[in-house]
Amino acid sequence: MKQVVIFFALLFLIPSTLIAQTVFMIRIDGSINPVSADFIHHSISKARAEKATCLVIYLNTPGGLLESTRNIVHDLLESPLPVVVYVAPGGAHAGSAGVFVTMAAHIAAMAPGTNIGAAHPVGLQAMDTVMSEKATNDAAAFIRSIASQRSRNLEWAEQSVRKSLSITENEALAKKVIDLVATNQQELLGRIDGRSVKTSAGIRVLHTKDAKITTLRMDATERILSLLTDPNIIYITLLLGFYGILFELYNPGAILPGIVGVIALVVAFYAMQALPVNYAGLALIIFAIVLFVLEIKIVSHGMLTIGGIISLLLGSLMLVHADSAWQSVRISLSVIIAAVTVTTLFFLFIIGAGLRAQRAKPATGMEAMMGETGEALDELDPSGNIMVHGEIWKAESVEGQIAQGEKIRVIAVKNFKLIVGHLVA
Repeated sequence: MKQVVIFFALLFLIPSTLIAQTVFMIRIDGSINPVSADFIHHSISKARAEKATCLVIYLNTPGGLLESTRNIVHDLLESPLPVVVYVAPGGAHAGSAGVFVTMAAHIAAMAPGTNIGAAHPVGLQAMDTVMSEKATNDAAAFIRSIASQRSRNLEWAEQSVRKSLSITENEALAKKVIDLVATNQQELLGRIDGRSVKTSAGIRVLHTKDAKITTLRMDATERILSLLTDPNIIYITLLLGFYGILFELYNPGAILPGIVGVIALVVAFYAMQALPVNYAGLALIIFAIVLFVLEIKIVSHGMLTIGGIISLLLGSLMLVHADSAWQSVRISLSVIIAAVTVTTLFFLFIIGAGLRAQRAKPATGMEAMMGETGEALDELDPSGNIMVHGEIWKAESVEGQIAQGEKIRVIAVKNFKLIVGHLVA
């Protein structure tokens, strides 16, 4: 009994540093958007709940949305759990918004063959001088605040915004933009072991050398939404949805186009939650579709088509907010031009041909006899036989007596009998 008491007493006296630690690890490979911001937020909460020693974020990004970047920076600056941002693997880069995320980390590291920088605000559409200067000053103040809190190179941070400076991992280390360069994960965890970092909950000492690695991944919904947050994919999916539904409306019973159209629209509207969508732009796109449909039904001598093209083009350019990103979160101009061209041809030729076919005179059956000419085989007074296209038909005259051999024209069909009148020369 005495030995058991001693054992438990010693167990409680063992320093917590000797107990196996856990490091949580996630990857952000792509643009900074609401999906990646939520993933980082939830990962910090999960790692903290599991009492991990730190969270390591593998980062490789060209940039992203301003609001999402601010949310990530807020989570990193206020995190009670140490967060390590590791720009890796070789060839990766922390561009634009990625600079802010990297500098906000408690420990910033890079792998050989990586780079960081070019954080100048990039509007999705041309800004005037005043607006551009405002965006630049705001971003510069933001990154100075981050650099000040993390004791990083404040001068370089501001120049990366104002002059789009970009540097390699070794230059970043020499300029004190990052804390270390590590070849791989094992070296990284070995190099940061024993370091003390200041978090929102106080000083934390990292114990990472022999830590267990737990990798967190996005769930299925997050992965799908992350894939769909590409503005080009959202834009194409939105147009496909409109095409499918309209094709079904003009060809009832086709079924498949309607199903595909509804699914595409639901997916597009769901994915739009992850982007700063300008609903004025969306309204212009819908208005353009309406104009194309009216062009098919109304003779406007091309005015409706021209209006539809202009509306679709403007709506496509406006679909994503113009001042909401630092780096190329936009619909490609080539995609827009291709979509406008295809949409115009789609409505003018495909849908137009379908409607013309619906309005065309039937080519078979008794209805096809409407307007045809022939000859009276008998005297029609008012009924008798006629010859039309080499076929003998029962006929009835509605214009008085028609003599045998006289030319006639079919003006109606009634109960399998042709209603005819005199052929007017």
